[in-house]
Amino acid sequence: MKQGLIKFLAASLILCGGISTIATFPLIAPPPVKAQDEDTNIRVYKQASPAVVSIQSRSGNGSGSIIDPKGLVLTNAHVVRGSTTVNVILSDKRQFRGVVMASSRNPDLALIRLEGVTTNLPTIQIASSNGIQVGQRAFAIGNPFGRFAGTLTTGIISRIDSDRKLLQTDAALNPGNSGGPLLNSRAELVGVNTAIFTTNSANSGIGLAIEADTVKQFIASARQGAIANNTPTVTRSSNVLNLDGNAIASVLTASDNTLPDGSYYKAYQFQGEAGQSVVIEMRGNGIDPYLVLFDSTGRKIAEDDDGGGGKNARIAITLSNTGGYTLYANSYEVGQAGSFTIAGTITGRLTNNFTSQSPIESTDDRRIILQKNGILGTQSRVFARDGSLFDAFSFNGQAGQVVQIELVSSDFHPYLVLFAPDSRILQENNGLPSRKNASMTLELPFTGTYRTIVNAFAPNGKGAYKLIVKRVR
Repeated sequence: MKQGLIKFLAASLILCGGISTIATFPLIAPPPVKAQDEDTNIRVYKQASPAVVSIQSRSGNGSGSIIDPKGLVLTNAHVVRGSTTVNVILSDKRQFRGVVMASSRNPDLALIRLEGVTTNLPTIQIASSNGIQVGQRAFAIGNPFGRFAGTLTTGIISRIDSDRKLLQTDAALNPGNSGGPLLNSRAELVGVNTAIFTTNSANSGIGLAIEADTVKQFIASARQGAIANNTPTVTRSSNVLNLDGNAIASVLTASDNTLPDGSYYKAYQFQGEAGQSVVIEMRGNGIDPYLVLFDSTGRKIAEDDDGGGGKNARIAITLSNTGGYTLYANSYEVGQAGSFTIAGTITGRLTNNFTSQSPIESTDDRRIILQKNGILGTQSRVFARDGSLFDAFSFNGQAGQVVQIELVSSDFHPYLVLFAPDSRILQENNGLPSRKNASMTLELPFTGTYRTIVNAFAPNGKGAYKLIVKRVR
């Protein structure tokens, strides 16, 4: 064989007047199918991966695609939920501060503008949905689990959901892939990976991506200013929310005011004092509750989707200023209408005369990231596994940062649990041998929002506590 040519001999014996004829046909052998697949995988990855980014936000980690050489990044709205700025890491390890310029819950898409871009960046082109067919090859590139940036998985388009404008794929998707591109064999974006449907706790199942035409419509609307990462001005027709623990029953209807994404909301106002710790809970009947809290200046200071267990929303916060606060009772899904209850309670107040014997420095220490005084009691949540009470708090950490977390109580045996941004348990501490002070010191593995759980070692443990998170280096 020379230069891929094969002399294939096809002989036919023609018995005609005793004459034999032999013919030869030079043919080019096609390369093996496996080699063709590998070449396509390699080509798609080389072409698209430089334009796939990792995104770190208050909500955790996700992926995105650069769609404009000046630094416009496309991702999911749930990746940047609750954030106005995010950290964006390119495939070449460069990092940029990203400003969330547009966000919509339906479709679940957002645009991020990178700051400080001085040279043209690599981009991914967006295909048309018209040419997408079931059975065609599909490629996903992203940052699964927030730790494996630039991961390629392959599969096919398994189904096209025309009603919901979604593509179904069997290319492996995991937490952290959200917002990343689903690509065709030409390395064009045919969808934005957004969800995994599974019947078990494993991250395996049906992957779903928002189709390209919906993505194009969102980008066009965002560039025209029709979609923004904002909320409406506080309405004067707000209801009064008394922080007395009594639930208010209400209903979201099509006649209510709407947020920029079209979802209905009702507004509530209450008076708060600096240092007060309050808990606000919203429970829905047929809707997925969503809470957003603003201070007296109109600045958004907290929001929550499922913090109340199930689909219920819960905000627990220590107020920083004295004045009027406004709360939006909303639904996560656009267009949802239905009944709900909302209640607010004052759970404590920050003071300098905490009764527990604590070796912790005062809040003047600039190393302190988070400090909370609280009470495990009737307003705390309950662990289903043993019936013990717990409160949850979040803080932002940087990869490589060393932090110390300390929980002190003279009323119960403290128990600490720390969750990483990907929701896995990083460390636990039960306060032994002192039984009054549970602490842990560790280096944070990556940048994101960490969650620390204040818990009692005994199921019946309750009372006052002090929690502090501070930088060691």
